[in-house]
Amino acid sequence: MTTFPAPEPSPGRPGRKLGPIAPTVGTLHRAWLEPTRERYLASGRTLSDLSFHVLLAKSKLSELLRGVGHYPRWEVIHRLAAVLDIPGWPLYRLWKQAALDAGKSRDWINRSTEGATAVATAHSGPPLEHGALRLTVQDGYRSYAGAFLTGDARDAAVEDAFAILWLSFDEALASPDIRRYAWDLLRATVKARADYRDERPVLGEAAFDTLALRQETSTEGQVAQLAESLELYAAISRLPDTQLDVMVLRHLCGYPPEDVSDLLGLSLATVRSTERHAQRFLAETIEPPATEGPTP
Repeated sequence: MTTFPAPEPSPGRPGRKLGPIAPTVGTLHRAWLEPTRERYLASGRTLSDLSFHVLLAKSKLSELLRGVGHYPRWEVIHRLAAVLDIPGWPLYRLWKQAALDAGKSRDWINRSTEGATAVATAHSGPPLEHGALRLTVQDGYRSYAGAFLTGDARDAAVEDAFAILWLSFDEALASPDIRRYAWDLLRATVKARADYRDERPVLGEAAFDTLALRQETSTEGQVAQLAESLELYAAISRLPDTQLDVMVLRHLCGYPPEDVSDLLGLSLATVRSTERHAQRFLAETIEPPATEGPTP
């Protein structure tokens, strides 16, 4: 998951500095914990002051903001969100996903929302700019995620990306390019759910739905094409992130360079240059198919 730079506490803030997030915190837990910590650090509040309003001991609040101890109940996160003015709906979605990932039952999740059902079940809309960006990029996001994930996992990754973007929208607006900021969030959420081999995301599932396979009519031809596709996708998975993104969007999803530029928040020249570098790597990596020699 993309890690956002945390603002420094205000110089005059008394008390002990908040420690870092524990290394054992999972990706889905970090998805809501990092923006929440950022909002706390930017607020200028102390843990003592926050503890008074959230009705949680200072030591427990510190553990919550570092991801230490038991996974927190929503009723506590709800109070924290109200004090720090954090949008409730995207926070709840990400909290719930992480709770399931942490092994919490749906009954535990439902009981945890008692007394805070208003935020958990209803929400106001996101900022207008967020909605406008979503309308522009959501189809491309689904296509990209579909190269790594299928069904519910694909849809959940895309929804999580938009939820994280909503939580950190002030940072997104302040970034050099909101499209690039949002894309980095999408890539992180997709990679968090993808299968891995040799520490690289697996693209194998996508091989079964390529244009080349759909056009190949013979079983023998499909088997040969599948073998080539799997070798190609294994090589693509070893590319650096931006080259990987460009190749997936261009050659698995079929987007023209102009659309890839819009989705990634990169200039058209950068997209084309990145694609050339990736193609050079693939040409040097993949062995050409063997050809039959003349029959003696």
